[in-house]
Amino acid sequence: MTTNMRIALIRHGAYEQLKNVPSALQPFPLTEEGELEVRHQARAFGEWLKQTGSKLNPEIDSSTLLRAWQTASIYIEELRDYFDGEPQVRCYSALCERSVGAVANLPIDEIERVMTLDPRFDTPPENWKSDSYYCLPFDGAESLMQAGQRVADHLQSWKASEKNPSLIKLFVGHGASIRHCAFHLNIITFPDIKRLSMFYGHPVVFDFADNKKAKLLFGGWKIRQTHEHEVPD
Repeated sequence: MTTNMRIALIRHGAYEQLKNVPSALQPFPLTEEGELEVRHQARAFGEWLKQTGSKLNPEIDSSTLLRAWQTASIYIEELRDYFDGEPQVRCYSALCERSVGAVANLPIDEIERVMTLDPRFDTPPENWKSDSYYCLPFDGAESLMQAGQRVADHLQSWKASEKNPSLIKLFVGHGASIRHCAFHLNIITFPDIKRLSMFYGHPVVFDFADNKKAKLLFGGWKIRQTHEHEVPD
């Protein structure tokens, strides 16, 4: 018998992101506005928790990147009374955004220039940053699909060992890898990956089980406008 689990998928808040640089492993903190938005989202979530009598798993799983850890820490500050035990943040590299490997944190133009200098590499497709299956030919690089599978594997590993499915488990990570994870978990379809985005700091809460359609309990995806380009996370 499959037991349903309740999870909250949370994209970190807005941070000091370098321009024209794939998010990769950028180490910068939340902006002041980003922190305020996360607090606003956490408080709104708290109202729902109060209304429904829901409780949170005291262990928050976060990516290792500062912006995600800060977001998780703000959730603890704002929602301390709703955790079923003393809350703490545990950081996992498995929850990080898609890595571009050896060219991490280089500008997009520089990455493409490096590829033209190496005779072993083909010219990347124009939409390589948002192509779910494309992987840059550098050590440590992965595709968005691979990153999503990595995140999904982490969630499934937690699910297999969780003893109290009534508690809502918070996972704080990055928009693109979360959406691709949601595809792997049968929460959204493949076309949804590009149709949807995520609001900063906003929890999307599901009741989900293997091979079954997840039930949305709280929050929602951001609908990407037709003119809106893929935004690095």
